[in-house]
Amino acid sequence: MIFDTDVLIWLLRGNRKAADAVDSEDARSISLVTYMELLQGARDRSESRLIKAFLRDFGFSTRPLTENIGHRASIYIEEYALSHAIGVADALVAATAVEQGETLLSGNTKHFKCIKELESKRFGP
Repeated sequence: MIFDTDVLIWLLRGNRKAADAVDSEDARSISLVTYMELLQGARDRSESRLIKAFLRDFGFSTRPLTENIGHRASIYIEEYALSHAIGVADALVAATAVEQGETLLSGNTKHFKCIKELESKRFGP
């Protein structure tokens, strides 16, 4: 399972449903984009260290960006940016899940519903 940024933010804020969603998965992954978004949201170095420790302690693997992911994401932008308001970060996260053959857990399913080959599950806090 690939977890979208919003799910991890809920978890970091102490949301029980997010904790249950993470606990229910043995294989936990995030896109490199999610990793960068989490670190970008850190208010200081201490919080940045806490985020990294959280990801390590909960066994999240970070999926790197590859040429195939970049290509697939660019197609998603071409096809869906105007019609479904998909942005660069969401396109890269979706492309990562598709290329890795993993399900994406996200609360922002409206951005992803247009991508037919993406297997996703909706998270609601």
